[in-house]
Amino acid sequence: MTDTINTTETGGKTGLSDAFREHFSGDAPLTHKATNFAKARPWTSAALAGVAAMAVLNSLRGRS
Repeated sequence: MTDTINTTETGGKTGLSDAFREHFSGDAPLTHKATNFAKARPWTSAALAGVAAMAVLNSLRGRS
């Protein structure tokens, strides 16, 4: 029997999920993990914060 080695190429879609997995795995506190992710990917963090802010504003818009 021969063993085959699977090599994975990180594409555009899986690159972000790989970054999430890399920065949010382990035993460190969540705030430390989030800070490391924000330092590694500042534009992604800003986009995520913008989407979250829009979701909060849209949910509060309907209240009177």
